[in-house]
Amino acid sequence: MKKILVLNGPNMNLLGKRQPEIYGTLTLSQLNGSLRQKAEGMGLAVDFFQSNSEGELIDRIHSLEGEYQGALLNAGAYTHTSVALRDALLAVDVPVIEVHLTDPDSREDFRRRSYLSGAALGVVAGFGPRSYELALYYFATA
Repeated sequence: MKKILVLNGPNMNLLGKRQPEIYGTLTLSQLNGSLRQKAEGMGLAVDFFQSNSEGELIDRIHSLEGEYQGALLNAGAYTHTSVALRDALLAVDVPVIEVHLTDPDSREDFRRRSYLSGAALGVVAGFGPRSYELALYYFATA
Protein backbone atom coordinates (compact mmCIF):
# COMPACT_ATOMS: atom_id res chain seq x y z
CA MET A 1 0.00 0.00 0.00
CA LYS A 2 1.40 3.37 -1.01
CA LYS A 3 1.89 5.80 1.84
CA ILE A 4 1.23 9.48 1.09
CA LEU A 5 1.92 12.52 3.29
CA VAL A 6 -0.40 15.53 3.10
CA LEU A 7 1.50 18.67 4.10
CA ASN A 8 -0.31 21.91 4.86
CA GLY A 9 1.42 25.20 5.46
CA PRO A 10 0.68 28.48 7.19
CA ASN A 11 -2.83 29.43 8.21
CA MET A 12 -4.31 26.13 7.08
CA ASN A 13 -5.01 25.41 10.75
CA LEU A 14 -7.58 28.24 10.48
CA LEU A 15 -9.41 26.63 7.57
CA GLY A 16 -13.15 27.03 8.08
CA LYS A 17 -12.70 30.28 10.01
CA ARG A 18 -10.30 32.22 7.79
CA GLN A 19 -12.02 33.95 4.87
CA PRO A 20 -14.79 31.36 4.47
CA GLU A 21 -16.04 33.28 1.42
CA ILE A 22 -12.80 32.26 -0.31
CA TYR A 23 -11.78 28.99 1.37
CA GLY A 24 -15.14 27.62 2.51
CA THR A 25 -16.30 26.46 5.92
CA LEU A 26 -14.69 23.03 5.99
CA THR A 27 -12.12 22.79 8.80
CA LEU A 28 -8.70 21.22 8.37
CA SER A 29 -9.76 18.38 10.67
CA GLN A 30 -12.82 17.73 8.52
CA LEU A 31 -10.73 17.90 5.35
CA ASN A 32 -8.23 15.43 6.76
CA GLY A 33 -11.00 13.05 7.83
CA SER A 34 -12.54 13.13 4.40
CA LEU A 35 -9.15 12.64 2.72
CA ARG A 36 -8.35 9.68 4.98
CA GLN A 37 -11.63 8.04 3.98
CA LYS A 38 -11.07 8.75 0.26
CA ALA A 39 -7.46 7.53 0.43
CA GLU A 40 -8.46 4.27 2.08
CA GLY A 41 -11.06 3.76 -0.65
CA MET A 42 -8.27 4.23 -3.21
CA GLY A 43 -5.96 1.76 -1.45
CA LEU A 44 -3.65 4.45 -0.05
CA ALA A 45 -2.39 5.08 3.46
CA VAL A 46 -2.26 8.76 4.34
CA ASP A 47 -0.65 10.84 7.09
CA PHE A 48 -1.11 14.54 7.77
CA PHE A 49 1.17 17.37 8.90
CA GLN A 50 0.43 21.07 9.26
CA SER A 51 2.80 23.81 10.34
CA ASN A 52 2.96 27.57 10.20
CA SER A 53 6.75 27.26 10.30
CA GLU A 54 8.72 27.10 7.07
CA GLY A 55 11.55 25.22 8.79
CA GLU A 56 9.23 22.51 10.11
CA LEU A 57 7.78 22.01 6.63
CA ILE A 58 11.29 21.70 5.21
CA ASP A 59 12.25 19.15 7.87
CA ARG A 60 9.14 17.11 7.08
CA ILE A 61 9.92 17.19 3.35
CA HIS A 62 13.44 15.95 4.13
CA SER A 63 11.91 12.98 5.97
CA LEU A 64 9.83 11.80 3.00
CA GLU A 65 12.42 9.43 1.53
CA GLY A 66 12.16 5.88 2.78
CA GLU A 67 8.79 6.48 4.46
CA TYR A 68 6.46 7.82 1.77
CA GLN A 69 5.86 7.16 -1.91
CA GLY A 70 4.43 10.62 -2.49
CA ALA A 71 3.20 13.83 -0.92
CA LEU A 72 0.65 16.57 -1.41
CA LEU A 73 1.80 20.04 -0.46
CA ASN A 74 -0.37 23.09 0.12
CA ALA A 75 2.33 25.51 1.19
CA GLY A 76 -0.09 28.43 1.47
CA ALA A 77 1.67 31.78 1.17
CA TYR A 78 5.08 30.05 1.17
CA THR A 79 4.20 28.94 -2.37
CA HIS A 80 4.90 32.49 -3.51
CA THR A 81 7.93 33.24 -1.36
CA SER A 82 9.97 30.17 -0.44
CA VAL A 83 13.05 29.23 -2.39
CA ALA A 84 13.96 27.07 0.63
CA LEU A 85 10.85 24.89 0.22
CA ARG A 86 11.61 24.57 -3.49
CA ASP A 87 15.15 23.45 -2.70
CA ALA A 88 13.80 20.90 -0.20
CA LEU A 89 11.49 19.44 -2.85
CA LEU A 90 14.38 19.17 -5.28
CA ALA A 91 16.56 17.49 -2.65
CA VAL A 92 14.30 14.47 -2.13
CA ASP A 93 13.51 11.70 -4.55
CA VAL A 94 9.79 11.53 -3.77
CA PRO A 95 7.08 12.91 -6.07
CA VAL A 96 5.18 15.85 -4.61
CA ILE A 97 2.02 17.41 -6.01
CA GLU A 98 1.36 21.07 -5.23
CA VAL A 99 -2.28 21.60 -4.26
CA HIS A 100 -4.42 24.68 -3.67
CA LEU A 101 -8.05 25.07 -2.69
CA THR A 102 -8.38 28.16 -4.87
CA ASP A 103 -6.88 29.00 -8.23
CA PRO A 104 -3.90 31.31 -7.54
CA ASP A 105 -3.99 32.55 -11.13
CA SER A 106 -7.44 34.03 -10.59
CA ARG A 107 -6.42 35.93 -7.47
CA GLU A 108 -4.01 38.75 -6.62
CA ASP A 109 -1.01 39.22 -8.89
CA PHE A 110 1.49 38.19 -6.22
CA ARG A 111 -0.20 34.76 -5.94
CA ARG A 112 0.37 33.99 -9.61
CA ARG A 113 4.01 33.05 -9.09
CA SER A 114 4.81 29.70 -7.54
CA TYR A 115 8.35 28.92 -6.52
CA LEU A 116 7.27 25.31 -5.99
CA SER A 117 5.52 24.27 -9.20
CA GLY A 118 8.75 23.75 -11.12
CA ALA A 119 9.95 21.35 -8.41
CA ALA A 120 6.62 19.55 -8.09
CA LEU A 121 5.36 16.65 -10.17
CA GLY A 122 2.24 18.68 -10.94
CA VAL A 123 -0.22 21.24 -9.62
CA VAL A 124 -3.91 20.81 -8.81
CA ALA A 125 -5.69 24.04 -7.96
CA GLY A 126 -9.07 25.68 -7.88
CA PHE A 127 -11.29 22.72 -7.03
CA GLY A 128 -11.64 23.34 -3.29
CA PRO A 129 -11.15 20.17 -1.23
CA ARG A 130 -11.36 18.13 -4.44
CA SER A 131 -7.92 19.48 -5.38
CA TYR A 132 -6.52 17.17 -2.70
CA GLU A 133 -8.69 14.26 -3.84
CA LEU A 134 -7.54 14.64 -7.45
CA ALA A 135 -3.91 14.61 -6.33
CA LEU A 136 -4.54 11.48 -4.25
CA TYR A 137 -6.15 9.87 -7.26
CA TYR A 138 -2.95 10.36 -9.21
CA PHE A 139 -0.98 8.40 -6.59
CA ALA A 140 -3.64 5.67 -6.50
CA THR A 141 -3.41 5.15 -10.26
CA ALA A 142 0.26 5.84 -10.95
